[in-house]
Amino acid sequence: MWSLETFGRVRLSRHFYMRDFLYSEIGNFHEISNLPRDPDLVIEHGRMLCTQLLDPLEETFGRIAIRSGYRSPELNQYGNDNKLNCARNDNPIECHIWDWGQGEDAIAGTSLAIPWFTDRYEQGRDWRDLAWWVHDHLPYSAMWFFPKLCAFNLDWRPHPRAMIGSYITPKGLLLKAGAAPSEPLAKRQERYRDFPPFRGIAYP
Repeated sequence: MWSLETFGRVRLSRHFYMRDFLYSEIGNFHEISNLPRDPDLVIEHGRMLCTQLLDPLEETFGRIAIRSGYRSPELNQYGNDNKLNCARNDNPIECHIWDWGQGEDAIAGTSLAIPWFTDRYEQGRDWRDLAWWVHDHLPYSAMWFFPKLCAFNLDWRPHPRAMIGSYITPKGLLLKAGAAPSEPLAKRQERYRDFPPFRGIAYP
């Protein structure tokens, strides 16, 4: 039987623990529990998200800020019903409910900001520079970028779909799932030529 204290102490990767993803401003303010239905499944999917995507980001850019991590189905549904920036539970791009799907339908995602890039974005840097860097370096499934802080949703799936969308101009889809990038590799690399060297750990 999981206790909340034990659950929060579970280490998901070199840099992250489960507790890093349990805080919810919606849950705290509206007094709604953010506990999973299937803790073991949440841990399994969360480890993939952290080892494959978040650890390499932290190792390359320094500390990343988790804006919204895991959400229980009840919490997420409340957020959607009350127009609190939560997608429907059955929305294919809803990535915060880590124990919602299994097998081919498994998903785990988070909203995050990278302070190193936020500083540059607020000075006029193009969000697409970061989007193409992630595309060329990490096995992500989807990204959605937001104007504040250049924060973005980033999700893991067993079979990545490689889709990029944004609410920052130019809005809409930068890359449709399964499509080839609109910019050649050399042009994409020029965008992020001044980024720190990639420092992702190779996990077994």
